Amino acid sequence: MAGVTSEESGVGKSSEGTFSGQHGQSGEAVAEWRSSEQVENGSPSTSPPYWDTDEDDEGPKPSELFGRYTWKIEKFSQITRRELRSSPFEVGSYKWYILIYPQGCDVCNHLSLFLCVANHDKLLPGWSHFAQFTIAVVNKDPKKSKYSDTLHRFWKKEHDWGWKKFMELSKVYDGFVDASDNLIIKAQVQVIREKADRPFRCLDCQYRRELVRVYLTNVEQICRRFVEERRSKLGKLIEDKARWSSFCTFWREIDQTSRRRMSREKTNVILKVVVKHFFIEKEVTSTLVMDSLYSGLRALEGQTKCKKGRVKLLDAEEMPAPIVRAEKDMFVLVDDVLLLLERAAIEPLPPKDEKGPQNRTKDGSSGEDFNKDSIERDERRLTELGRRTLEIFVLAHIFSNKIEVSYQEAIALKRQEELIREEEAAWLAESEQKAKRGNEREKKSKKKQVA
Repeated sequence: MAGVTSEESGVGKSSEGTFSGQHGQSGEAVAEWRSSEQVENGSPSTSPPYWDTDEDDEGPKPSELFGRYTWKIEKFSQITRRELRSSPFEVGSYKWYILIYPQGCDVCNHLSLFLCVANHDKLLPGWSHFAQFTIAVVNKDPKKSKYSDTLHRFWKKEHDWGWKKFMELSKVYDGFVDASDNLIIKAQVQVIREKADRPFRCLDCQYRRELVRVYLTNVEQICRRFVEERRSKLGKLIEDKARWSSFCTFWREIDQTSRRRMSREKTNVILKVVVKHFFIEKEVTSTLVMDSLYSGLRALEGQTKCKKGRVKLLDAEEMPAPIVRAEKDMFVLVDDVLLLLERAAIEPLPPKDEKGPQNRTKDGSSGEDFNKDSIERDERRLTELGRRTLEIFVLAHIFSNKIEVSYQEAIALKRQEELIREEEAAWLAESEQKAKRGNEREKKSKKKQVA
C-alpha cells in the first residue's frame, strides 16, 4: 500500500524540497488549472476584519498551521523504482512527506500521488491529524498544471491519503517533465482545528482565497439547497389554509411574554446544531461552508451593533432586512413570527453570480484592480450566503423546536379538552337516558298496582 517503502533499486533522485507559494484550482476527481497570478499576495484588505482574520479564536492561527512544499524529482524518465518519497517537511507541528508511484499504485497508466504522515508508527496510540491539502504537478504552462484538493483525518489505519489516478502517464511528458528531465510537485497543507460548538475559520488567508475561487459555486449550491428545503417546508405550512389559520389563531391568542420567550434561543444551542449539520469531514467544501457561516455570523453580530449605533457595518444599508439578531448569548427573531415565516417562504437568496470563479482571469494592466475587486466580490458573496443560511437555520430551529412544539401541545390540549367535554356530554346523555328509563319503569309499576 501507499505507506510501504519499496526496496527496489532505480535511478531517480529527488532534490531537497522547499517551502514556496503556489495557488491552484481543481475538483476531487478532475484536476484543473489554477493561475498563481489570480490570487492576491499580501495586499491589505479594506473590507470587514472578519474576512481575513479570526480575532476571537484561541490557540494557533490557521496561518500558523499552514505550509507549502515543493519537491523536484530529477531524471524522472529514468526512474525504475516502484515508489519515491520526498524529504519530510513540517506543517502544524506534524511531519509529512509526499509519496509518488511513477507507474501507478495498483492501477496502470497513471501517476499516483499521496500525502503521508511521517513516522506514523512511532506516534502515540490514538493519534490523529486532520488536514485539508492540495497537491499539484507543475506544467511549464501554469494554466495546464494539474491540481487536486481533499480533506482527510489521518490516523493509524489511514496514515496516507491521495489519488491513485492523479493523472494519466501519457500526459506527464506533455509539459510536466521539463527539458532537464525534472518533475516538480507542489503541496499545500492546512492542519485543521475544528470546533463543535460554533462555525469556525480554519484556513490560511491566501489558501482560503484560492479555494474560494474554486469552490464558491459549490458552497452556494449547498447553501441554496438548504434554504430552498426550509423555504419549501414553511411554504407548505402556509399553503395548508386550515393549518395556517389554526396556527395564526394560536399565536394571536397567547400573551406577549410567551411570544417573546418562544421567539429566542441560546446561540450555543443552535450553533452546535449548525456545525453538526454542515461540517462533513469527507467533503472538501466543508471548511469553506464553515467559513461562510463564520462570516455570516460575524455579519449578523455586526448588524445588531450597527442597529444599536455602536458600530458601523460596511454597506449595512445595502443588506436585506434581517430576520434574526444576535443579542449577547441569544438569537432573537426581529419581528412577529407570522410575518417572518411568510417572508422566509417567499424571499429567495440573491441571484446567482454568473461570473463564477472558474471564469476569472487576470486581464493585462488592469489585472491587479480586477483581482482586488473579484476577491471582495467573492467575500461579499460568501458572507451573504452564510448570513442568509444562518438566519433561515435559526428561524426554522426556533419554529420547529419551540413555537411549533407549543402549538402542537396547545392542539393536543385542545383535543383533550374536547374529548373530555364529549365524554362528559355522553355521560350526561346516558345519565338522562337512564333516569328517563327509570321514570318510565316507575310509572308502569304504579299502573300495575292500581290495576
